[in-house]
Amino acid sequence: MALRNIREFGDPVLRKECKTIDKVTDRIRILADDMLDTMYESQGVGLAAPQVGILKRLVVIDIGEGPVVMLNPVITASSGEQTDIEGCLSYPGKGGNVTRPMYVTVEFDDLEMNRQVLETEGLMARAVCHELDHLEGVLYIDKVSGDIVDMKAEEEE
Repeated sequence: MALRNIREFGDPVLRKECKTIDKVTDRIRILADDMLDTMYESQGVGLAAPQVGILKRLVVIDIGEGPVVMLNPVITASSGEQTDIEGCLSYPGKGGNVTRPMYVTVEFDDLEMNRQVLETEGLMARAVCHELDHLEGVLYIDKVSGDIVDMKAEEEE
């Protein structure tokens, strides 16, 4: 397992749409493991493949309940609304208020290419929406209401 370089705001790869994963290869398994290591090292709760320069439909998320690896994820239902400050490993130190669904249902393939369904809410729903946006080349800053703030300055207040 290895740490990957996280692409930052301004890198054109972050604005590209990702390709479907047709089969799980050793390279995909290594990528998923490396992404988890990179996410944990960076103290994030989610990471999408384009954030490490790979245009594949793969995300990893861990909100403190154990890692979830999603290949080819699709949100099939959502409801409710939540607004909270959101940040991103590709836009370090910054954050802004983003409104997301409170509840989402996401379908995805696991690392055995078995289709899974996850119904989730709150922070996990927010993380799913945020990471799936990355697969379409959409960044949270595109959805911020109000100003983007310096998170370090906010923490010091």
